[in-house]
Amino acid sequence: MTGPAPVHPGNARIVVDVSPAVHHRAGLGRYAAELVKALIPLLPGRLGIFYHDAGRADLFPPLNALPARPHPWPAKPWRLRVMLAHLLGRPMDALIGPACLFHATDHLLPPFRALPSVFTLHDLIFRLYPETHMPLNRWFLTLMMPRFLRRADAVIAVSECTRRDAVRWYRIPEERIHVIYEGVDARFRPASPEAIAALRLRYPLPDRFILYVGTIEPRKNLPTLFAAYQRLLERWPDLGLVVAGKPGWLTEGTFRALRALGLEGRVRFLGYVPDEDLPALYSAATVFAFPSLYEGFGLPPLEAMACGTPVVVSDASSLPEVVGEAGLRVPPDRPGDWVAALAAVLSDESLRAYLREAGLRRAARFHWSEAARRTVEVYEGVLRSRGSTPAAQE
Repeated sequence: MTGPAPVHPGNARIVVDVSPAVHHRAGLGRYAAELVKALIPLLPGRLGIFYHDAGRADLFPPLNALPARPHPWPAKPWRLRVMLAHLLGRPMDALIGPACLFHATDHLLPPFRALPSVFTLHDLIFRLYPETHMPLNRWFLTLMMPRFLRRADAVIAVSECTRRDAVRWYRIPEERIHVIYEGVDARFRPASPEAIAALRLRYPLPDRFILYVGTIEPRKNLPTLFAAYQRLLERWPDLGLVVAGKPGWLTEGTFRALRALGLEGRVRFLGYVPDEDLPALYSAATVFAFPSLYEGFGLPPLEAMACGTPVVVSDASSLPEVVGEAGLRVPPDRPGDWVAALAAVLSDESLRAYLREAGLRRAARFHWSEAARRTVEVYEGVLRSRGSTPAAQE
């Protein structure tokens, strides 16, 4: 394979923060893991990783084969240390060790004196929907995000929506922000009948069901989906609703809405589902529903489309960018519209077939290899501006 590969005197490495990956932090974790996997062939011998809370880290392949700079501090003390280093003007270059560039993927950027850095901005949900964040997390990001964005040599935004938000809220010069879409792993494809049957032996799944995949938290707007589901049961009494994902924070309102609608025991909560089970789970669903109020990118709908499952998503934030015309888009705050859209998919076989084919075509446009190639171009641009010497890979 040929392609750009930054080279720095002294064989220093590009170090990527994989903390969200080794601590299984949903979307941010998927981003860090898949990006690093795709970067490995582009940067042979030039890639290393960093992560905090080393004692609890789950180093899975291929991350466990890369040179690592682990840090022992758990998340909260680590955040506090980085914050104080910024406020007191104490650079943390030595913490990373020999390196030519640091890529922050966890909405956390240590202050460096000489080390160039790239910062991935996933979203600004804490500014746009502050009520959906834990107070301490909201306070930290409100205080520190402007410093992180100013300090980074370049910013990667995972969608045009996120780029616009950064320009609007922090007046970041547009030329410093590079929009690089996430990808969908090749394992996400329509599962075989045998794989689906095997999945059904492991999980209690209804014959026909609506599927949601993601963390359970306020901005995911699950009460709207619950309300729509309750009305759909009047027409399809055997229809299931399956929720796959770990509880996040501030879940009381979500489960209170479930109880108020009388749906306890009707909605199946699977908890965390391993990545290897997700393609068959997506493929088994009749329709995938994603009523989120805001997403920086929105990977689950893309994965569902790659598995040939019709999707219905919110018409908010970045989701129209991801889904395009390959899914039905509904205002997140109108349960009646969700009823109509989901009923249309459930009742119309030709619509399901159209959405299946359109979704497969749409998902095929998003590749982690392309995301990695464009990320390396950002690295090269930063190193070039800092006076380092980029060179083509042999």
